[in-house]
Amino acid sequence: MKTIPFGLEERLGKLLREHGKTISVAESCTGGLISHRITNIPGSSDYYEGGVVSYSNKSKTDILHVSPITLKKLGAVSYQTAKEMAKGIRQIYGTDLGIATTGIAGPGGGSPKKPVGLVYICLSIQDKTICRRFTFKGSRREIKTKSSEAALRIVIRYLLSVLKEDRKD
Repeated sequence: MKTIPFGLEERLGKLLREHGKTISVAESCTGGLISHRITNIPGSSDYYEGGVVSYSNKSKTDILHVSPITLKKLGAVSYQTAKEMAKGIRQIYGTDLGIATTGIAGPGGGSPKKPVGLVYICLSIQDKTICRRFTFKGSRREIKTKSSEAALRIVIRYLLSVLKEDRKD
């Protein structure tokens, strides 16, 4: 099995500290991998408040406040579900940032409209949400790893863009 380098997690932690920001994580298809990666860094309690692995629709509605209508009309694997998960986790923990993942890690569960490897990742910041759609290839483990890497990169890119804007002022 390929080991995951700590580079992204360390960079994320450094940027969160620089900005004085906190983060929380709502995970479905990644099953806690993002939280695991963030908390592998010593001192991550300075910026990581907590996370929820919300695998069932019931937990998405009961814990993260995803609308049952969203789940019924669009499904658990959708842009809107990921967006609501990200907003929900940020509100639950009172963090500056909330990141969420939902997708189909496989090997089963895919369909022509929603194939194995389809993943939505959303970052919630105050009144703004950044969402991305991905279709990853590989085994279940590879899809989960690629999803966690993409989520960390989304947060890092956001923080770098804020840092760039701050330096312009």
